[in-house]
Amino acid sequence: MTTRRAFLHSTASLGMMFGLSGCLFGTPKHLKPLSEESKALLASKGVSPGAAMFVRIFKQETQLEVWLEKPSGTYAHFKTYDICSWSGDLGPKRKQGDKQAPEGFYVVTPAQMNPWSKYHLSFNIGYPNEYDLAYERTGKHLMVHGGCSSAGCYAVTDESVQEIFALAREAFGAGQRKFPVHAFPFRLTTENLAVYKGSPWHGFWRNLKQGHDFFEKHKRPPVVGVDNKRYVFFRTEDAVPEQFKVTAIGDTDPDQPKLISGWADKIPQ
Repeated sequence: MTTRRAFLHSTASLGMMFGLSGCLFGTPKHLKPLSEESKALLASKGVSPGAAMFVRIFKQETQLEVWLEKPSGTYAHFKTYDICSWSGDLGPKRKQGDKQAPEGFYVVTPAQMNPWSKYHLSFNIGYPNEYDLAYERTGKHLMVHGGCSSAGCYAVTDESVQEIFALAREAFGAGQRKFPVHAFPFRLTTENLAVYKGSPWHGFWRNLKQGHDFFEKHKRPPVVGVDNKRYVFFRTEDAVPEQFKVTAIGDTDPDQPKLISGWADKIPQ
């Protein structure tokens, strides 16, 4: 918890917390500013540092996309990063030790950012989420990280995770409380899904496709919940039915409708 608290504090008062160490040792890697090239790319997309962030992952294509919110409320594609390593096969993670990289809809809060990762920098995507728990799936420490090696995580280059981390830091510092991560087996077009019609995960992927297509249509990530052991999607927080908002913290009833949440959302205030 000490490292998580330090990160949370650093987003609020970077100069006060790290001014001395910056003078003595240089800027810590998790506080390095966005490059001038990155800032120029942001400007060309019509967004500024601190814009709300959204991440999409495509296993088969080995791609991680970062999207950022424009003043209009829709999201602009910022950049696609190569995933240099993910482990397992197409299909969701089901149990600890299966070395599968997760698929599904996840939420990342500042508490899930790890500035002192042994893989340069990392963030925990939030597996198992409420959907995974409804199916009694197990596992922990499922990350996006640097280092280009994976045993159930999504690994990118150190340079890539540095930039992604900086974008997340800026977004949290500007007030974004959490950012969504949507992890898919492949781009869920009708044609691609038809190729895997015989897969035991075809029904699961059809459910994922609903969230995939929502973003393709609206260019905004949906609010995602779980009801009757299926993902459900809402256009805005205001559109979420009340029964999804009353779940007590720690409620493990698989039949109780729930919103997908991150670590901070599970901690009583």
